[in-house]
Amino acid sequence: MSDSQPQQPFQSPRSGRGEGGGRGPAHGPSQSPSRGPGHLPGPDQDRPQDEVRGWSRTQGPVHGPIQGRGHDDGPHHSRSQGPSPAPAHGHSPGPGHTAAEATTLLLAGARLTDGRTVDVRLSGGRIQAVGTAGSLPAPALSRVDLAGYLLLPAPAEPHAHGDTALTADGEGPVSYTPDEVQRRATEAALLQLGHGATAVRSHVRIGDVHGLGPMEAVLQARRSLRGLTDLTTVAVPRLLTGVAGADGLAMLRDAVKMGASVIGGCPDLDPDPTGFLEAVLALADEHGCPVDLHTDGDDPGRLARLAAVAGGLRAGVSIGPCGGLSRLPLDVAARAADQLAAAGVRVTCLPQGDCAALERRGLRTAPVRLLRAAGVRVTAGSGALRDAGNPVGRGDPLEAAYLLASQGGLRPGEAYESVSTAAREAMGLPEVRVEAGFPAELLAVRGDRIAGVLSLAYSRIVIHRGRVVARTSAVREYCDSAVAVALDLPRQGRTEPGP
Repeated sequence: MSDSQPQQPFQSPRSGRGEGGGRGPAHGPSQSPSRGPGHLPGPDQDRPQDEVRGWSRTQGPVHGPIQGRGHDDGPHHSRSQGPSPAPAHGHSPGPGHTAAEATTLLLAGARLTDGRTVDVRLSGGRIQAVGTAGSLPAPALSRVDLAGYLLLPAPAEPHAHGDTALTADGEGPVSYTPDEVQRRATEAALLQLGHGATAVRSHVRIGDVHGLGPMEAVLQARRSLRGLTDLTTVAVPRLLTGVAGADGLAMLRDAVKMGASVIGGCPDLDPDPTGFLEAVLALADEHGCPVDLHTDGDDPGRLARLAAVAGGLRAGVSIGPCGGLSRLPLDVAARAADQLAAAGVRVTCLPQGDCAALERRGLRTAPVRLLRAAGVRVTAGSGALRDAGNPVGRGDPLEAAYLLASQGGLRPGEAYESVSTAAREAMGLPEVRVEAGFPAELLAVRGDRIAGVLSLAYSRIVIHRGRVVARTSAVREYCDSAVAVALDLPRQGRTEPGP
C-alpha cells in the first residue's frame, strides 16, 4: 500500500479480499487502493449489488468539486441470473486454468482501431469470435457494454521494480523484510494492472545484506496474483566477477532454481563489465533463460561486444534503458544500433524516467527512432514506480506510449505497439490481436482512436484470461452555467434550497 497509509497486516489477493473490503484487485490511476476521508462514491454505487459485487472500488480521476451524481462514462456490466454457463464445447478447465477462464463473456459494441464496431465473445481465456455489432447471440452470458470504448490488445510492462516500488515517501531506510517487499510488489502489480498491464516483468535485486529474501517475497507475490496478472521476475545481482562476484554468481544460480525466469544485472557497475556479461550469458544458456540487462549504453565498444556474443542466445537478450546512446555522436550511435539489430538484441526504453538500478539520474531517453530505423525491436517500460529512481513514477504504459508519441517522434499506433505487441514479444508472451483464436488479454479505453486514447485515457476496462480483472471509471462534471447547458455538458448536482 502507499506510504501515506497506516500499516496493516498484508493480505494477498488470493484471500479474496481487496484493500477496499470487496473481492478483487484494488486499483486507481494514481491513488492508493484504500478509501480515505471524503471518498466519493464510484459511478457503480447505485447499481444493483449483484452487478458490482466482486470489485474493490477506488476513486478514479475526478475533476472539480463533486456535489452529486455526475456523468458516468463507464460501461454497463450485467450478468444473467443463475449458475454460470458451462464451458464452450463441453470442455472443463485444463491444468493451470481457473474456472473463471471457462466462462463466456460478451464484449458488446466495441470499436476497433480499423473503425469497425464489433461484438467480441470470449471463452476459455481466448477470443472465441468477433462479429459485427449485434451479430453474436448472447443468451445467458455475462455481457459488458463497450459502446464508446476502443478495444485494444492489453499492454505489458517489460521493466518494473516491484521490490523497491512505492518507497519514495518513506521515512528512514527502506525495509526489505519479506512481508514489506511482498506488499510493495503486490500493490505495484495491481496498480499497473489497473492501468492495463496484464503482464509485468519485475527486476529484483539479490545479494548484499538482503540475500535472496526480496526474490522470495516477489515470487510469493507472483503466486498470490495468479489469475489477476502474470508477474515474472528478473534476478539482478550486483557483482559477478572477482572474489565478491563468486558469491553473486552462486546466489544468481540459486535465484534461478527458486523460480526467477530471467537473468539480469548491470554490467556497467561491475569492475569487469565484459566478465559480467560473459557470466550472465553462460548461465542463461545453461538454463535456457532470457537475459534482460540494465545499461546506459554510452560505451559503443561494450555494446559491440554484447552484440557479438548475444546473438547465439536462443532465449533472447534485452537491454535498457540505453539513454546514453542519445549522447553519442550520431554516426557512432547508428553503428551501435546496426550491431544490436543484427544480433537481435531488443532495447527497452523508459520514457517516463530512469530506474534506480543504474545509480545515476538525469539520463535521456534512448533514441527510439534511430533504433527502429536500424531494425532494433524497441519496447517501452515504466521503470521506477514512486521509488528513488522516479519519486513520481506512475507505472502507466499508456503514459509511456503518450511520451513516445509526443516527444519521441512515433506515430500514436507505433507508440502503443511499443507497450503492447513489442512488449509482449520481448517478454516471450503470445501475440494478441482482436481476432478469433488469440489470447483474451485486452484493454478497453474510453475513446475512438489511438491518439485520443493516449491523450485522455481515463476510463479503462482490463481483461485478463477472458475475464474483467480491473475497471477504472472517470467522472467529470462542470459547474452549472449557460455554457454547460448550451453544450449539454454533465453538470454538478444542485442541492435543494433550504427553508
